[in-house]
Amino acid sequence: SSDLYVVTGNEGGVVCKDHEKVHGYSIVYKAKTQVVARIFNYIYLQLRIFYRLIKLARNVDVWIFFMGEGLLLPVLTLRLLRKKIILSLAASSQKMSEANEDISLLFRITKITKFLEVNNYRLSNRIILYSPNLIKEWNLEKYRDKIYIAHKHFLDFDKFKIKKKFDERDNLVGYIGRLSEEKGVLNFVKAISEIIKKRDDLKILIGGDGQLQDEIEKYISEKKINNKVKLTGWIPHDELPEYLNELKLVVLPSYTEGLPNIMLEAMACGTPVLATSVGGVPDVIKDGETGFIMEDNSSACIAKNVMRALYYPNLDEIVKNAKELVEKEFTYEAAVERYRKILENI
Repeated sequence: SSDLYVVTGNEGGVVCKDHEKVHGYSIVYKAKTQVVARIFNYIYLQLRIFYRLIKLARNVDVWIFFMGEGLLLPVLTLRLLRKKIILSLAASSQKMSEANEDISLLFRITKITKFLEVNNYRLSNRIILYSPNLIKEWNLEKYRDKIYIAHKHFLDFDKFKIKKKFDERDNLVGYIGRLSEEKGVLNFVKAISEIIKKRDDLKILIGGDGQLQDEIEKYISEKKINNKVKLTGWIPHDELPEYLNELKLVVLPSYTEGLPNIMLEAMACGTPVLATSVGGVPDVIKDGETGFIMEDNSSACIAKNVMRALYYPNLDEIVKNAKELVEKEFTYEAAVERYRKILENI
């Protein structure tokens, strides 16, 4: 019914080129590893987005920021121009900072991340969360009156489906995702020795890349478990269904989450998920019904629960329940309806 303007990173704007009423603008962002370079790069990013918003402001009434809770300058500018602002929060930068050892002490001490987030929460007209659990988990109680619960997740069930029956799969357990501290992947890696000690027939797959890749490779080599572990590197999204259909269990030992896509994709492919109870995970995974929940993400707890999941008596029923759940709740039509209701009420 109206034109849509998409300001996004790197090549994201290219996907809009064939749409008559969708206009894409790409802003190239290069991640920096050094602390000072990171800070100035982020400031420069905000200035470039600010410049783009000023040029588009007269054409746009409602602005939705997906994962843009730290973009204070653009949000403040739009507020001064009396535009409607929606923040859709996929993650908490503060929680990620607490889990990441590589995040600079400078960021932690000065609390830059928290300052940016809190001010954007105040300035926004609406805040969208994936789960009501995140209100308390991310300390957002004071903004409850402007919070709506809705997720943007939907799956292509022509791609994410069962292609290989569960009982025909090899004894393969895996993690697929970013190799970073907040994902708890290092805890999973440290649990591998205990896991294969209890089940020598198991193989482990770790898919993804990130700042922990070298440390993970070094640990696996030192423990001499290379023959049990396959590191795939980053897996293109189109290839995910093939990998998920080889696994008997996906392990997600995160410290913090919004609503992990890989969890939903695994469930659609008939692969049970073992995860920590963070973010929107417990809305989807009910222990022993649609998957498995761990008490914490320590290595000992991961190893114990991997065994529990693999030996669970009615795994076929869990696979069936999980698949039915995502096919009902995570359709394109359901996602559109959730956002339609929010936009109608702003």
